[in-house]
Amino acid sequence: MRTKIKFLAVLSIALFSFLAFTTLDKKTIVIDAGHGGKDTGADIRGFEEKTITEAVAKKIKELNKNENVEIVLLRDGDTSMDLKERTTIINKLKPDLVISLHISAAPNVTSNGVGAYISSRKIFYDQSKEIAENVIDKIAATGNLTKRRVSEAPFYILKNADCPMMHLEMGFLSNENDRNYITSEKGQIEIAEKILESLK
Repeated sequence: MRTKIKFLAVLSIALFSFLAFTTLDKKTIVIDAGHGGKDTGADIRGFEEKTITEAVAKKIKELNKNENVEIVLLRDGDTSMDLKERTTIINKLKPDLVISLHISAAPNVTSNGVGAYISSRKIFYDQSKEIAENVIDKIAATGNLTKRRVSEAPFYILKNADCPMMHLEMGFLSNENDRNYITSEKGQIEIAEKILESLK
């Protein structure tokens, strides 16, 4: 009887230790900072899309305090990466989600707001749409960016990534209000925080 009790006690301690030091259901989230290197993306009044997306991506990783979420930066630096290379890395990592960060620009300077694109493929469609709507809602709730909708798009990475994915447009560089917000330290931190909140 004593041996059985000792065994159960040891088993309980071992199980507790395992749960204490093992992260259950840890999620891997890939953050893809759009453009990079010679590909600046949108470039208005000296502000480049590649620089803004990289800054927000790094803030997402730095601000992440959730032990159950691992943030992996697809582009950690001002480097050129073509779409095929990005997709290959994503599919090797097999993450739970990919968020590709971008900034919009339009001839009409009144165009503004935060929106997203997802693939029209049935696989991962519901998951991708749900997370995209959640991210947009949280960012728009700050009152600094107008809420736009989630649309479908045939973008290369969206079509070829074997996981839930969203292409996030974090505002318009061509719009003065959006530009002032997304190029500010405060704005970039808020966007990063809202993206992290949506991953809980």
